[in-house]
Amino acid sequence: MAAGSTGVVVAAMVANGGIAVLKFLGFLLTGSPSMLAETYHSISDTGNQVLLLVGIKYSQREATQAHPFGYGKAQFFYAFLVSVLLFGIAGWESLRHGIEKLRHPEEGTEAGATEFLGMTVDIPLPVDPFWVSVAVLAGGIVFETYAFLKARGELKRQMDEYGWSGYREAFERTSDLTTLTAFTEDTVALLGLTVALVGITAGRVLDNPAFDAVGAIVIGVLLMLFALLLAVENKRLIVGESLEASVEADLEAILADQEGVAHVDDFRTVFVGPRDVLVTADASFRPEFDTGAVDDAIEAVEARMQERDDRVRVVYVEPEA
Repeated sequence: MAAGSTGVVVAAMVANGGIAVLKFLGFLLTGSPSMLAETYHSISDTGNQVLLLVGIKYSQREATQAHPFGYGKAQFFYAFLVSVLLFGIAGWESLRHGIEKLRHPEEGTEAGATEFLGMTVDIPLPVDPFWVSVAVLAGGIVFETYAFLKARGELKRQMDEYGWSGYREAFERTSDLTTLTAFTEDTVALLGLTVALVGITAGRVLDNPAFDAVGAIVIGVLLMLFALLLAVENKRLIVGESLEASVEADLEAILADQEGVAHVDDFRTVFVGPRDVLVTADASFRPEFDTGAVDDAIEAVEARMQERDDRVRVVYVEPEA
């Protein structure tokens, strides 16, 4: 999964980086608030992918005495940073700019005159600004569709591997927040591009710039909702989530059915990384089993558990009298 996740992130980063440049040029040429909102969006998306790649790299560090189970949870932390720092800020800036343009639609509306960071940029336009915006947004949809299909393919592969019924269960069960973040981000990106295109087109057809400003507001709301969704999904894994109940029951049954085990007294699982699950258990063994037989039984249990679910990395079974 690490290779699959990395490929998804790189594809999204390349697409979003190129789109961000196109959108910003489109904003400078047109002054469209929706285009500026989408520029914030794509910049945050690109930063998102950079942080996710940092998280993937950091999580691959070898385990140490201070971190005996490795650094896998680093991906959860960096994905949380994405939700709070990038999408929250980008969403707020898009919302704020859209509201400002809705209140003062006359500011910076002349063709080629664009207000940015308190400065007025005056660029002569050889073509109608409307068609510049349409071309940029259409190109963005093409790039984002490629990134979306890449992320969806990886998520569907996981759905098939673990038997999840659909996207809702995948969102609730997956521990690969890198792919989940990229998939959700690409989905929101396509929605944002569509909203921007509709807002700009409606403003042109109805000769009312308010539609463009409303498009920026909708994009901002979408980004902030996405930030909240990501934060919730990251929280469950940062806090420490177990495997789904059905898989955990299968793993416990493997231990209970092992020869020499009289009773399973306690059984727990927890994710210590996107693909790393720690299993701990207390098990009562039959009196006739000596230390060597107990060790062999535990090794057999570990092998069978890893065969049942390849996310199982470490198994600790505490023998009880």
